[in-house]
Amino acid sequence: MPLDTGVAHARVDAATVRIAQGTLHGLAAPDHRTFAGIPYAAPPTGERRWRAPAPAPTWAGVRDATTPGNPCPQLDGGGPDRPPAQIGSEDCLFLNVVTPATRPAERLPVIVWIHGGGFVQGAGSDYDLTRMATQGKVVTVTLNYRLGALGFLDHPAMDDPYAGNYALADQQAALRWVRRNVAAFGGDPGNVTIAGQSAGGFSVCAQLAAPGSRGLFQKAIVQSGPCGNDFVTRSAARERATKIAADLGCATQTLACLRAKPVADLLPIGADQVFTATARIGDMPWIFTADTPALPTQPLEALRRGTAAPVPLVQGNARDEMRPFVAVQFDAQGRPVTAQQYPEILASLFGDRAQAVLDRYPADGYPSPSLALAGVLTDWGGKLGACSQLPANDAAARRAPVYAYEFAESSGQQIVGFPLGAAHAAELPYLMDGPGSPPAFSPEQRELSRDMIAYWTRFAATGDPNAPGLPRWAAYHPGGTVLSLASGPHGVRPVDFVSGHHCAFWNHH
Repeated sequence: MPLDTGVAHARVDAATVRIAQGTLHGLAAPDHRTFAGIPYAAPPTGERRWRAPAPAPTWAGVRDATTPGNPCPQLDGGGPDRPPAQIGSEDCLFLNVVTPATRPAERLPVIVWIHGGGFVQGAGSDYDLTRMATQGKVVTVTLNYRLGALGFLDHPAMDDPYAGNYALADQQAALRWVRRNVAAFGGDPGNVTIAGQSAGGFSVCAQLAAPGSRGLFQKAIVQSGPCGNDFVTRSAARERATKIAADLGCATQTLACLRAKPVADLLPIGADQVFTATARIGDMPWIFTADTPALPTQPLEALRRGTAAPVPLVQGNARDEMRPFVAVQFDAQGRPVTAQQYPEILASLFGDRAQAVLDRYPADGYPSPSLALAGVLTDWGGKLGACSQLPANDAAARRAPVYAYEFAESSGQQIVGFPLGAAHAAELPYLMDGPGSPPAFSPEQRELSRDMIAYWTRFAATGDPNAPGLPRWAAYHPGGTVLSLASGPHGVRPVDFVSGHHCAFWNHH
């Protein structure tokens, strides 16, 4: 790429970085620099499909880093007049870096963001962490990882130690890339925080428990991905994979047969199950596999045993976490939960405990049975939600500081008249920009956003989110308060989380 002279030359130099693989040319803005589409591992294609990632390629000359790389293969959301379509490419192991415009004398804290999307959707480039980088003076990294069957299939024919956890291997490869290269961007490779929401939050839980991740990060942030929930076991994962292979006509010469399958044959597998409200997280079609060399124990077990990374932790949820899942599964289909269905659904979920749940959450205590069900699912937290975080917080707090939060700012949004409240992912616009236009915040909401970014980035810098001018965030202790995050003069305050979500009922019965 030819370089201009004069002012243009200075601008290009500001966006040129030399890393171990070669030289990158990104984009320089007045307050930040962006480097996109950086390969952190070799393409997992051909014979490398269903193997842990190989080292990243090198290049001569200057590589353009002004546009993101391919997302990993996935189905888009479809539309009113068309079914979901395939997007992305198997050559997808790219990451993106955003830094403040000027490099300070000291290296900056690093936040590595792992995206959500049910392990079947999303890309690092969907999330713009520029506000976090500029306000909080941190270097941010977003990354892609393999999704669906390509990231999580665990068939007995696979001999790779990361079988069932190829996505985990991808994320570890990205963290090793950060350790080797982030100093070139002004970041401190010895002060890395991993953070993620939803599937990204569960990814952080897996990284905490994975032996191969030890030492690759110093702090962790889990948003709406409770570390108290179990992933799929190896036996269950292999049983699923054996059936999938047979359904695809790959009962013999399985691995070669599966590698020859076009991606389009793999993407629909389990796609209709991902966002089911009435399921445990381990029932997800694609998720990490425990009882494996890469992930020997479930995250909660690792935290309790003391084999998890003993690092400072932020963990929290959205107050009305499960409302959008209930709305999409029931109300948006024109089939809202009825008073008759409600106890039947509880019976299918909780068996002998169903009557006790019904007594605690009677349908006539809510505006609708659908909202009652959302309240049950949120408090229980078997998929996502409140009370399943607490055992993980209790265990983690024995070895490192834990800071617990609940995002309580209502979005004001509805799905077919179903109020979403402070729903799953409602906190993300307060920390970063995502797909589409940013929301129109009120002055009080802008202040909440500034405070949350300050908490998150201060935690990344020091392991303690507290800073002058912020409401005090006390470290978690069992049975103690949790910091509620909402706008207004009394919006950021400690709340009795255990009582508010009936956690004594859920965690002691």
